[in-house]
Amino acid sequence: MASSDTSTTSGDAGDATQSTGAAHAGVKQVWREAPTAVKSLLVGTAVNRLGGFVQVFMVLYMTQRGFTAAQAGGALGVYGAGTVLGVLTGGWMSDRIGPRLTIMSTLVTSALLLPTVLYLDGYPAILAVIGVGGALSQAYRPASTSMISQLVPAERQVMIFAMVRLAINLGTTAAPLLGAALVQVSWDFLFWGESLAILVFAAVAAATLPRGLRSGEDPRADPADGPEGGADGGADGGAASRDGAVRARKASYLTVLADRRYLLFLLAMFASSMIYIQYVSTLPLTVRHLGMSTTVYAVLVALNGFLVITCELLVAKVVQRWPARIAVVAGVALTGVGMSLYALPLGLAALVIATLVWSLGEIVGYPTLFFAYPAQAGPPELRGRYLGASNSLYGLGTALGPFVGVMLWNRFGEGLWLGCGAVGLLAVAAAWFGVRPLEPAGSKGPTDSTAKGPTDSTAKGPTEASAET
Repeated sequence: MASSDTSTTSGDAGDATQSTGAAHAGVKQVWREAPTAVKSLLVGTAVNRLGGFVQVFMVLYMTQRGFTAAQAGGALGVYGAGTVLGVLTGGWMSDRIGPRLTIMSTLVTSALLLPTVLYLDGYPAILAVIGVGGALSQAYRPASTSMISQLVPAERQVMIFAMVRLAINLGTTAAPLLGAALVQVSWDFLFWGESLAILVFAAVAAATLPRGLRSGEDPRADPADGPEGGADGGADGGAASRDGAVRARKASYLTVLADRRYLLFLLAMFASSMIYIQYVSTLPLTVRHLGMSTTVYAVLVALNGFLVITCELLVAKVVQRWPARIAVVAGVALTGVGMSLYALPLGLAALVIATLVWSLGEIVGYPTLFFAYPAQAGPPELRGRYLGASNSLYGLGTALGPFVGVMLWNRFGEGLWLGCGAVGLLAVAAAWFGVRPLEPAGSKGPTDSTAKGPTDSTAKGPTEASAET
């Protein structure tokens, strides 16, 4: 009996040491030790974003086909609305049928649907295809994040999701340049090029992603992964995983709405995205108001992109050791402060300082805000829905933000930026009270379905209530 206690103590110490090492792991180590499926999702995401031409060139494409500017803007709005609905649907599908099948089915359907726009003449039919195509093209996102969070230890997720953001930013930065080159040949190539990029992503997913893995299931309990079974060993782990899958099928988004603390987090997400997107809509108006050229605005945007691409992984080495609440609050606070600094009467210096501050907020907080925390905030079997809800609130904020920002700018001028600071304070408060402590590094993490999960005791209520929903 004594020897058993000693071995248990030694095992706990070894787990703690391993967890500490994981939390301090560098970029190369995290990449090298990441599962093949995670690497394929990173590469596939980059390829998919590299081929993301349709949204960028939507207005120009529609106007060159003879539609009015208002109709072109309406098409872009329908596409954006489709993406919001798409991530909600994708989160539901991920919990219901599993991340792999969700990713493959939505990507392939999107790739087949988008090029049909080229052969449609009626405006309503084009809007319908664009809306559904936009939804399908983004539905993979909650499923992809869900799978990554299941396959990667909790203490490494900030670093992994910083890599996801790098893949997104690299692809998004290069896509307009590649799209412009394709347009020189034919506008049709925009749709065929995006369709091809989506199919490449789907093919990579089909070849590398684990089969049969559902939200709430421990990958170690998947028979395809070997004989060890679940986290608690063999049948116990497999039974717990199956129970989680059953609860996921019985649940709905009402379960997420019943989690009051997560609703506060979603408020923080929405408010932060509303002020973050002002760099696209209202910042160029400020630059022009100050009598500066469009080149200055382009340099500010390029400065943000350069900082995010070059610094985020390095900063993630430090932030991955922070509690999720601190990382989220710091990111949201710096974003709000940075935007408010555009109101300073310092000319170009204010523009540069403000851009540096909110870019730091993006680097520090957004891997946790957009990916790592939503993936761990709720019961494992509802991971897709929690991610779908956060993605949709971000999409809604970035859709409404430009409209509200320009309206307030026309009424209050540079007072808008002070308003961004006030909204930032609201976001900070919501994040502080909404982000609950996660399981400490070294615990079994989000894939341990036999534990209470990564939330506090309040998370159990919505899970139990979901069976009655």
